[in-house]
Parts: sequence; structure tokens; C-alpha cells
Amino acid sequence: MKPFIAVRNLTVHRRIPQSYEADMIDKHLLGIGNSPQMPYFMLGGFADEAADSIEDQVAATKDLGWKYIEARSVNGKNIHDISNQEFMHVQRILEKNDIRVSCFGSTIANWGASVLQDFSETMETVKRAIKRMKRLDVKLIRIMSYAVLTDAEGNPLPDQRVSLRFEYLRAICDEFLAQDMIPVHENCFNYGGLSISHTQELLAAVPGLKLVFDTGNPCLTQDYDKPAPRPYQDAWSTWLALKTNVVHLHVKDGWYDKATDKEIYVYPGEGPCHVRDILEDCKHSGYGGFLSIEPHMAVVFHDSRVRNSDEMRRSIYREYGRRLESLLQSIGFEIRKGVAYGAMHEPKNELS
Repeated sequence: MKPFIAVRNLTVHRRIPQSYEADMIDKHLLGIGNSPQMPYFMLGGFADEAADSIEDQVAATKDLGWKYIEARSVNGKNIHDISNQEFMHVQRILEKNDIRVSCFGSTIANWGASVLQDFSETMETVKRAIKRMKRLDVKLIRIMSYAVLTDAEGNPLPDQRVSLRFEYLRAICDEFLAQDMIPVHENCFNYGGLSISHTQELLAAVPGLKLVFDTGNPCLTQDYDKPAPRPYQDAWSTWLALKTNVVHLHVKDGWYDKATDKEIYVYPGEGPCHVRDILEDCKHSGYGGFLSIEPHMAVVFHDSRVRNSDEMRRSIYREYGRRLESLLQSIGFEIRKGVAYGAMHEPKNELS
């Protein structure tokens, strides 16, 4: 019998050339496999968790040395709902500080919107968002697939009006795609986020739709592929099943605590959401694209009861960003001018 010889696949890292800067990145090539020799993340975040005003959101972003904000709300109103005068002010502040917008974190078809509401209002929001995305040179917009229809006890109804959902979502996506923009669906508690199979069904039904993967949401959402009592989704297996359709990442970490009936949020890598594993897999899969932090530790967008002082909000946001950078550096990324570059690598076999 031949002796067993184990072969280990080692990684030899090379330093990223200093000449390789963010401006050399093709921001139209996003997702797995689009940057095989130089995986990268353009770092940013939902700065409305750090502050309400655009001035303070910009300041929190610059605290970290980052260049991107995922634009959601300004002074409590979504970027596509503020007045034209307010929007022009936002644009001036961003341009003055050389801060860019990675993605519109819209409320279009989100968890708070019913598929039964007036669709004409939704399309008005879509058209308004497109105009503003053009003004800010933004290609990505986060959408969802409408609220889950539930009974009085909160259980999903058998009839989720799936055909109507998909009809509306195709119309929404067609508007963005016609403008060379990319609608990305978030795995939150909406129809498409109920399970892996719901997301796959959605992607098959809505041509051109891509995904933004939120690392924290699986651990906060029950798996509706499973019978009751349903377990919560597993972030790692969900990522592996869907990653080829992902072109944008949100990083948060946490879980639902049954004992207190509360959602618990922690710094990235401290919870059960496989943040480190997912980021490392991005590196080895040649991922290129934006990454937005969404701490939810000082402010939770969908829960107005979770609030902290202005100073605490900015402090937590800054610490969250720094801990993310440390996590990325621990798996072989270098941080320079707000971009995390994965060290170029080549496999080397070694006998053991």
C-alpha cells in the first residue's frame, strides 16, 4: 500500500503595487470573478447611522478615510424623497468634500411597502430616484420585493400575490436597466428574503435583477424553506447558494435573542453571521465591488426605539469601520485611501 501524502494548498502573498489605486478600478465590473488578480472592496457605509445631516455624515465618512456613502436618509427622509432644494444641498456638500455615493438605499418595494398599494406612486419614486442617481453618477440602487402579507398573528398568508409582485418588480427594474443602472435586491424580511429558494425564484422571474447580500440578515430571518417551527437562516450557506448573483455587500453581524425577543447587534466578526468567512471567500473568488457597513448598534433604521446620542452614534460608526478594516487586514487585504485590496496570490503545493 502506498503511503498517504497530504497536499496543502498554501497562499503566497505579494504586496499590492502602490500604483494600483481606486481610480483604476472599473466600477461597472462588480461581483464574484470580476477581479481575479486583485480582489477589492470600495469601503463605505450607511452614514445615516452615524448622523442625520449630510454634513455630519460626510464628516463620519472622512473620519475613516473613506470615499463612499450608501445614501439612505438625510435628516430622517430618504434620498429620493427629500425636496429638490434639500437634494441640491446634499449634492453640493458631497462634491465639496469629494465624497461619492456607492448606492441608493431606496425604500422602493421594501419591507414596509405593500404590493397592494398604488403602483403609480412607486413608479413616481423610481423616476425621481433615476434623476437623482444621474446627478450623483450612481449605478446601484437597493430595492426589495415588498412586505410579506401576514395574518393577524403575523404568519405569512398562503397567497402572497406572487404574480403581481413579479410584474411590478419587472416594471421597476426595466426603468433602471434602461438607464444602465443596476437594481439590487436585499435579503431582508420581504418576499425574496424568506429563503434561498424564494430568492432564486425572484431572480428567475425578474431579468436583470442582481443581489446585495447583507451578512447579518439571514441570522435575523426565519428560513421559510423549512417547516414550522422554523430555524433562522444560516448566513454561510445562504451566501454560498447566492454569491454568483451578488454585486454589492452590506456588513452587519447579530442575531435574534428569543429570551428577550430582541435583535442583538455586535461588531463585525463577533456574531454568528460568518462575516470573516464571507469576506475571505470574496477574496478567494475574485470579488470586486462596494462594501457598506450597517452597524445597527446605535441606530436601527426600521426601529425608531433604538437611538443614541449624536456623539455615541458617530463613535460607534467609526469604531465599526476600523474593526472592519482590521478584520480585512487579518485575511490579507491592504487598506489604502478607502479601498481594501486583496493581495495578489498564486497557489503553491507543499508536501506534508
